[in-house]
Amino acid sequence: MSTTQTRQPPEGPLLTDHLAHWAATRPHQRAFTHVDFPEPASPGLHHTLGWQGLDTRARAIAGRVAAIAGPGERAALLLPQGLDYAAAFLGCLHAGVIAVPLFSPELPGHEGRLAAVLADCEPACVLAEAASAPGVERFMTGQGLPPVPVVLVDRPGEPSQAALPERLEPDDIAYLQYTSGSTRSPAGVVISHANVVANARQAIDAFTADAAANTTVGWLPLFHDMGLVLSVAAPVVGGFPSVLMDPVAFLEHPVRWLRLLAAYPGTISAAPNFAYDYCASRVDRDEAAELRLDRVKVLINGSEPVRPGTVDRFRDAFADAGLAPEAHCPAYGLAEATVFVTTDTFDAPPTVVACDPSALSEGRLEVAESTDPEATRLVACGTPAGQELRIADPATGAGLPPGEVGEIMLRGPNIGLCYWKRNGLSEEVFGFRPPGATGQEGQGGADGDAGWLRTGDLGALHDGRLYVTGRLKDLIIVDGRNHYPQDIEETVQSAVDLVRRDRLAAFCVPWTGTETEVLVVVAEHRRGAAPTEQEVLAALRTATAAVSARHGLRLAELLLIAPGSLPRTSSGKVARAAARARHLLGAFGEGGRSGAEDPR
Repeated sequence: MSTTQTRQPPEGPLLTDHLAHWAATRPHQRAFTHVDFPEPASPGLHHTLGWQGLDTRARAIAGRVAAIAGPGERAALLLPQGLDYAAAFLGCLHAGVIAVPLFSPELPGHEGRLAAVLADCEPACVLAEAASAPGVERFMTGQGLPPVPVVLVDRPGEPSQAALPERLEPDDIAYLQYTSGSTRSPAGVVISHANVVANARQAIDAFTADAAANTTVGWLPLFHDMGLVLSVAAPVVGGFPSVLMDPVAFLEHPVRWLRLLAAYPGTISAAPNFAYDYCASRVDRDEAAELRLDRVKVLINGSEPVRPGTVDRFRDAFADAGLAPEAHCPAYGLAEATVFVTTDTFDAPPTVVACDPSALSEGRLEVAESTDPEATRLVACGTPAGQELRIADPATGAGLPPGEVGEIMLRGPNIGLCYWKRNGLSEEVFGFRPPGATGQEGQGGADGDAGWLRTGDLGALHDGRLYVTGRLKDLIIVDGRNHYPQDIEETVQSAVDLVRRDRLAAFCVPWTGTETEVLVVVAEHRRGAAPTEQEVLAALRTATAAVSARHGLRLAELLLIAPGSLPRTSSGKVARAAARARHLLGAFGEGGRSGAEDPR
């Protein structure tokens, strides 16, 4: 078959149309690879499926699922990372059953969230591996969930005679992407077949000029929106290989991820900001010296605030390995938009601006001197990827001009349909219509058409690029001035050596017996440390002075807690609202207190 034939774009609007196309035109070409690390020193065992093999496995699972669940019913994926996860997800789509990407009950610390999601989505069946099926059944019984059939994805048995749907519509529901649930019980974002294909194409257009020359390498869990789209949907749409590894394998030895990035041409990957800091601190010089990262094309930094210091540390740590500075691509996205929204270009290093902190606290992004030590440095998250973006006043919805901080609102073919079974919340979040006339110039099309998505995130446009400043719900307001918790957290972890990087949460709580709120920081101490009372008090004094000098705020309390104690979402983000709730309940115990007078 000619090269021209194999590179013809697939026909059809569904993810399964693209899969069928590549299975027919590139049947034996490498599609998905999963790398296992059975031993610490193992270079990795590669297990690979070609496009035909992947489609065949997906259709076999589809037949098993279709024998139990009908179109529109839900199938929950309670699986570990691997080829079976990708095939099971695509199999659900083949069957017209709504996939619910989740995780095995063995994932520690998230049993409550898993039970809440299963109760909410009411699956007709769950998909599991034979080895973990008994544990899945025990979990569901122990949580008081209704018993449902378990489909074993790694033991398909005899082919099912169940008929698959003749045709699905692009607006039919493909899957439910449950949010992390850091502030409320998890909400399922309803993603259509058209949504996921549109967002995959947007990602391909943003990150690659020649999809056939690229390989995605990912350790992000496939139940995470970024992991699912970048490691499954985009490769299926673009017809390029995907290499998967388990998140735990990355956390054990982050150099494994970097070695895989070096092993393939034109690699594209994504990770939250903490992962780049983690690599810079955990990969030693000898390991870094062995790496050859000149073939890495794009490293997306998203899912949490992008810190300029992280960009610098990662660049410096691996510059000698040939990593191009422009490969680091800050991005912004959220589950309600399938995932990808904006990204910086990969033809220049990340754009960083120094901002006047006083203006920023008043809701304006004003550029300061780059050498000003008091300036707040923000990283640009680029421009919209095939969708409309506007910045609006959170209270009124009125559009704001460039340079003004407001709520980020979105509209495009990738925006999810609604929240599952939450009509009121759906209308509030997905159906916003700005008041009056059209939006501000340069912020999207006419406002009178379809509703806009309210993201709950704050940001501003400057020189056409988006700068994300924080979450509306996390904003700390003192004396009418806005303070972003991530800035306070950065100040504390930079000043106090005992604090474990990116494992702290800043928030306000009521002062005992008053309506006045005071600032509290809960932070995990470094692993291996056992801080004495004197060290805790010294840390408090240092943090208090730093926060006062940097932000003009009084730090009322610093609690140093054991590593692993701070609540985090299933995608690894610090859950500030959950941390605040635990603090109010006294679940963290006593920490260092300022000892200052009543703030009244």
